[in-house]
Amino acid sequence: MLEAFDQTVAPSRGKVVLFYPPYDGPPLGAPLSLLALAGTLKEANFEVVLIDAAIEPKYLDKIREHCKHAVCIGISVLTGPMIRGAIEAAQCVKEHTPTVPVIFGGWHPTLCPESTLRESYVDIVVRGQGEATIVELAKALADRNPLDFIQGISWKKNGRLIENFERRVQPIDAFAPPAYEATDFDSYERISGKRELAYATSVGCPYACNYCTDMVVYKRRFNAYAAEHVVAELVGLVKQYRISNVALLDSNFPVDLRRAIAIAQGIRDSGVKFTWTFQASTDFICRMSQDEVQLLADSGVSYMGFGTESTSKAVLKLMNKRHQRVDEMYETARKASLAGIRVTFNLILGYPGETEQDRLETFRTMSDIGRQFPNVRFSPNIFTPYPGIPIWPQLRELGVVEPQTLEDWMTMPLGANFLPWLRGRELARLDRMLEYFLLLNQVRHKSGVSNIQKRIARLVSRPIRWRLDSSQFSFPWELWLSHVSEYLVRRRSLVTGQPLPVLTPASKQEPANVC
Repeated sequence: MLEAFDQTVAPSRGKVVLFYPPYDGPPLGAPLSLLALAGTLKEANFEVVLIDAAIEPKYLDKIREHCKHAVCIGISVLTGPMIRGAIEAAQCVKEHTPTVPVIFGGWHPTLCPESTLRESYVDIVVRGQGEATIVELAKALADRNPLDFIQGISWKKNGRLIENFERRVQPIDAFAPPAYEATDFDSYERISGKRELAYATSVGCPYACNYCTDMVVYKRRFNAYAAEHVVAELVGLVKQYRISNVALLDSNFPVDLRRAIAIAQGIRDSGVKFTWTFQASTDFICRMSQDEVQLLADSGVSYMGFGTESTSKAVLKLMNKRHQRVDEMYETARKASLAGIRVTFNLILGYPGETEQDRLETFRTMSDIGRQFPNVRFSPNIFTPYPGIPIWPQLRELGVVEPQTLEDWMTMPLGANFLPWLRGRELARLDRMLEYFLLLNQVRHKSGVSNIQKRIARLVSRPIRWRLDSSQFSFPWELWLSHVSEYLVRRRSLVTGQPLPVLTPASKQEPANVC
């Protein structure tokens, strides 16, 4: 559990419990979403208890204990398996302390407020940016005041579902800083083996990809801290808490190129050594000179994740991803390779309208990129229609049934494949070509540096390349041999590049739809 922290300026207005449910993969440090809420609550003289299931195995006991005297409990929720822990926690509160209001916030409740609020164990939904909303809400609940005029919430009144006016997005530098001091860094280090920090220099992305939830929430507005603020705060946090790696959670870090370069230069010039990683789109890196990309590396950038998704022009057009160009993928890989920066290219497969030829084109092009640039890895994912994305009207016409409850959304990403156009033989062929694509790139990365190892890699790669070029996937003897000795890394985190949990066949993968 993240430790509670006392107020020193004025008497506490009451206790607010914030909970982050369990999720797949190792933690990147304390959940930044809760630290941000804790920062504004602390400024308003509330006592805050942060409970993160990643480091607190007995989180239900902690929730029961602290909710006995709490003003409310806020639960952060992402679409997918994380909902299971959120439901469990909410039901626990309703069973043991039924008078404590249960508030759901985060991406999923923001995109599906009505279906979230319909659940009997949810009292209030915070929509969108929550730093100011949670303070107003906690004050109203503590003082037993009405909720009618609090912007950005949906709530229940005499059994009716009420949706208050939307709260306008505010500049992120208008809020108190996240409560990093509430983090038990030692506990996270014991679990992950690293002293890491999740940090955001900005929110929002200017692009309008049809599969992305970011544009729905932030309306394509880039909302960022000034470079000077980022450098001062980040260097200070690294020194104070002995951080070795910082994972930026920005949707698209280098949107403002001058600002991104100034941040890198400030970190480098500080002399404080740590590694940091970020997500971006390839067009922004291509606008940087080689010297500027080298500056990123010199400042500590060790990894960049890119939502390349496809190399088919037809599919990129369907995705409304016209800013994405294949030549820029090559150029990004080249510049990163020269600077010694690792890269992951994310792929989305099974997008509506995509053909087998589109997939083969993507696999062949990406294989060529992988052959030329050994710093590149790939993370292929089956398309999943997350709530609220712009393409939903078309998906309904194609026969996709939109989940209507939290439980349905909880199982959607990890359940059996539900895309009507990707079943049977076509799904089997996709899974087969995906395995060959991953095997080809894995063989290359294990080829070593000696001439003998390189010759062996060329010999093994030759039949795999032939299969991808000729679309011949029967009698997959190469895959049988590979399965005996190792597993194929199917998914990687776009934030860190590290392998994510294996979820069996392609139809069972948890997708990562990113910009």
